[in-house]
Amino acid sequence: MQGTPETPHIPVLLRPILEALAPIRGVWVDGTLGAGGYARALLDAGAERVIGIDRDPLALEMAQGWARDYGSRMTLVAGNFAELDRHTGAPVDGVVLDLGVSSMQLDLAERGFSFAKDGPLDMRMSQQGLSARDLVNEADEAALADILFHFGEERAARRIARAIMAARQNAPIETTLQLAAIVSACLPRPKPGQSHPATRSFQALRIAVNAEFEALVAGLEAAERALKPGGKLAVVSFHSMEDRVVKRFLAARAGQGGGGSRHAPEAVAIEARFRLIERGGVSADADELAQNPRARSARLRMAERLEAPAGPVDRSRLGLPQLAREKGQ
Repeated sequence: MQGTPETPHIPVLLRPILEALAPIRGVWVDGTLGAGGYARALLDAGAERVIGIDRDPLALEMAQGWARDYGSRMTLVAGNFAELDRHTGAPVDGVVLDLGVSSMQLDLAERGFSFAKDGPLDMRMSQQGLSARDLVNEADEAALADILFHFGEERAARRIARAIMAARQNAPIETTLQLAAIVSACLPRPKPGQSHPATRSFQALRIAVNAEFEALVAGLEAAERALKPGGKLAVVSFHSMEDRVVKRFLAARAGQGGGGSRHAPEAVAIEARFRLIERGGVSADADELAQNPRARSARLRMAERLEAPAGPVDRSRLGLPQLAREKGQ
């Protein structure tokens, strides 16, 4: 997660990344630049150059100021990390990906990501294409329920989809608080310490609007193509569905099989493309949680690139939510 212009920027799980992947040398890619916390830390730790990629024009605009301090060592690129190998030019020494929405985006009401602040129902990371407003007001009931269930793991998906359909018959649903109220009315009042009732629905719509699972798998494949032998990959995810995909991708590329259904044919063994680092993944320790509560759900997975040539991955074994799998194949 990233910070905002007004609050300190605290990159999640930065210390274990720098410690496990040391020494930091050569050319690195920060495929999800955000507020630049990882990029700056990599440069300060010894990277000769960092290529920072982001599809959010605001992130790149904000980076102009601090990037000047690093001169030619910092390169800013407008693009999606799903195509990061196209932006590197030559094999690189490391890739860092910080998945999901950034705090910078959440904290700006006008971006429409947050159910806690009133703003237009947008959620587009690139600020282009189909918005959450379009999806909520134009998709049919079955499609909405499918998105809420598969991308948000929302058990009340059908009930919420029906409520959205009923509400938009009177007038379009235009704002985040309008949608949050509709969703909240379909669910029990949360107990102390529980998340907001609209959390899963907003996550699901954001994932759908930004095609996040398609980008994730494509980005992992692109990182495999971009990394030189001995290069390091670090991926920070913030919910179990993302982490499952990253875990199974890296397991498959390390020659350990990709999981998937027990009813599917046994996976064909491949020559390992990666060596896993910290096999069980890494979570935030007590010190980090005290400084940054947003790290609570974060999970870090790391791997080292081996000599075997890159190749396509069997997406049916990655545990992708159904909608993403259908679109990605």
